[in-house]
Amino acid sequence: MTIFAVADALGLASFAISGYLMGVRKGLDLLGILIAAFLTALGGGVIRDVIVGRMPVAFTETEVLLYVTAAVALAYTFRLHAKKRPERFAIFILMDSMGLVAFALTGALVGIESGFNIFGVMLLAFVTAVGGGMIRDIMVNEVPMVLTSDFYGTIALLIAVSVFICDRIGCLGNFTLVTIAAAALALRLIAYKRGWRLPKLGGER
Repeated sequence: MTIFAVADALGLASFAISGYLMGVRKGLDLLGILIAAFLTALGGGVIRDVIVGRMPVAFTETEVLLYVTAAVALAYTFRLHAKKRPERFAIFILMDSMGLVAFALTGALVGIESGFNIFGVMLLAFVTAVGGGMIRDIMVNEVPMVLTSDFYGTIALLIAVSVFICDRIGCLGNFTLVTIAAAALALRLIAYKRGWRLPKLGGER
């Protein structure tokens, strides 16, 4: 498997589990949980593919649906429940962070492949990484995490810039991509653990 395929599969599985956890926390029925899981896993990729003018892979590749289904089945088998606040559970944070990094990476790579400039690469990385989560949160009446959690959407943008620069200087390869992904995941988890925040304009309300 290529690094793109690995990242895509990891992102699908991770976001499917985070969607499952959110559905359980909100007390949704089985259908609701499945919808939350599938929208979280597939939403960002569908938006990305529409932007670049191609048929969404979620509608054409059976493997995509199998990854999501397997992840949800795994979560149910191990009873990964978070009925209070999923953002405070280690498994939710880990899965959501892994999905964020993996999908930001795939979005950036699609942007590079499509010949986009740095803005286009950043946009694709961002919408691929946070699109599904935003759809999930809006569906269950939550403020999207990207609007409330610092160093969340920022991570996707940092990944996009790193991938773009590496491509321009000719050092974009599997080792570089794995290094960028590992560094971004570590930064996201450390930032969450230590409560790092971006500067805010205006006073607290």
